[in-house]
Amino acid sequence: MVFSMTGYGRAQQVLHGREITVEIKSVNSRYFEYSSRIPRAYAWVDDRLKKQLSASIARGKTELSLTITEVEGAGAEILVNEQLAKQYLDALRALSGSLGVADDVTVNTLVRFSDIFTVAKPQLDEEEVFADISTVAQQAIEAFRGMRKTEGEKLVEDLLFRLDRIEEMVRQVETLAEGRVEAYTQRLYEKLKALLEDRTVDDARVLTEAAIFADKTAVDEETVRLHSHIRQYREILAAGGPVGRKLDFLTQELNRETNTIGSKTQDLAVTRLVVEMKSEIEKIREQIQNIE
Repeated sequence: MVFSMTGYGRAQQVLHGREITVEIKSVNSRYFEYSSRIPRAYAWVDDRLKKQLSASIARGKTELSLTITEVEGAGAEILVNEQLAKQYLDALRALSGSLGVADDVTVNTLVRFSDIFTVAKPQLDEEEVFADISTVAQQAIEAFRGMRKTEGEKLVEDLLFRLDRIEEMVRQVETLAEGRVEAYTQRLYEKLKALLEDRTVDDARVLTEAAIFADKTAVDEETVRLHSHIRQYREILAAGGPVGRKLDFLTQELNRETNTIGSKTQDLAVTRLVVEMKSEIEKIREQIQNIE
């Protein structure tokens, strides 16, 4: 399976009183490049998240964003300073007696004194916290890889289409090349015959010139290698995995063999095919820049 290097994934869950959100996005890069935006209080999870992410991504400039919000009151414990509350109560009753006012002190009266209450948060369990973050991160990774997979399938479809076109043009080059020596020999013979008029044309010299021409313009090796490279291309795409670098090398080879054919040919029809082949190879080069 072939993956694109561009993708996006997001996941969100509330676990153990924390709303955890993880977002992952990536663009093209020759290598795996990681950056993150993580709250300072949770900076200690960064290296572990990078390791988790790198297990699923071979190439791409990737950014991970982590947001954690404490659910209000979750896991908190309310502590009451009863001794202080009793002192407030005694003071209020004493004030009631000294001022001669009704003693209507209730619990509602005491709650106005905020220093009676203390909110105690539980001690952070780092392993539990990371397990929760990792769970959400993995969901985001799956969504992220799903998008990269979809994009990768589209890229493969396009590449196979262009490889078919190139292969057909290579066959046309082979067909045109088959009669090139015979055509050259005939042209040379007719030209010499016209120049020499009534003198006899040296057939041996014509055959020698034809042989030299055949050697200089032969493209058999190049077309055979092109067929081989195209076959390897298809095999690599079928195998899947991180294949971008392999395809980049093969694309250079396709371009090199095509250029060689162009430099050897003296046939206008072949030259036109070479131009079309180079155009398709350039489109392939652009596409594989997106492949992991």
